[in-house]
Amino acid sequence: MRPSKACLLNILVPVKRAVDYAVKIRVNPQQTGIDTNVKHSMNPFDEIAVEEAVRLRERLKDQVKSIKAVTIGPPKSSETLRTALAMGADSAIHVEIPESAPSPEPLAVAKTLRAIIERQSKAGADSGIDVVILGKQAIDDDLGMTGQMLAGLLGWSQATFASKVEIDVEKKEARVIREIDGGSEEIKCRLPVIITTDLRLNEPRYATLPSIMKAKKKPFEKLTAADLGVDLTPQLETIKVTEPPKRVGGGKVETVDELVAKLKEAGIKAV
Repeated sequence: MRPSKACLLNILVPVKRAVDYAVKIRVNPQQTGIDTNVKHSMNPFDEIAVEEAVRLRERLKDQVKSIKAVTIGPPKSSETLRTALAMGADSAIHVEIPESAPSPEPLAVAKTLRAIIERQSKAGADSGIDVVILGKQAIDDDLGMTGQMLAGLLGWSQATFASKVEIDVEKKEARVIREIDGGSEEIKCRLPVIITTDLRLNEPRYATLPSIMKAKKKPFEKLTAADLGVDLTPQLETIKVTEPPKRVGGGKVETVDELVAKLKEAGIKAV
């Protein structure tokens, strides 16, 4: 028996093009930011989010109607979306910004995602987003705020730092095991829900050549911030970016007395 349309899930997966995790980060000569003329790839936590969306469809069979990937970035970000499509997403939306534009701040990203979700809802009752799965943070800025801000803007349930996700479509409920200091926590959320992914959630699959070829034929929509009625102008100004001081080697001491003497020389006082 097939579930009714009201029981079908639409999943949205935001992804970000970031400097590849294996690249050694360097500050640019102008000291306005990092050198971005290096290899880029999908943010690793977002890869986990795409993988989890695909696994949910595999587990829930025909209860997942669609998986839509979305990114906000320069023209080259389309490569990141193609990767998401090759991994198993059904369609993609690229909110394109100029190559020279700064990376949008978390609040601007959250507002853009809210606009996309509202746009989907207006497209029809069976097109509304039920679950948003995204990485807990991007490895370039490490801010980790977009998911929480999006949940706040929408007034939706949220489950952050997820290490296990189960969804009961009929009950419209998500059960999430999340990482916390010293262990884990189990929470239940009503749909619609925002879920941010942690490292232990899964191991992302590699896109096969047939999947990469099929991805080229999947729906791919391009929009601008103006189309969605959002302003991506940064609210923060970066004054200067510099590298941290180089670490110097340590030294060895033979006795406790020698250690205490060294600490005193360094101006460190005993408590």
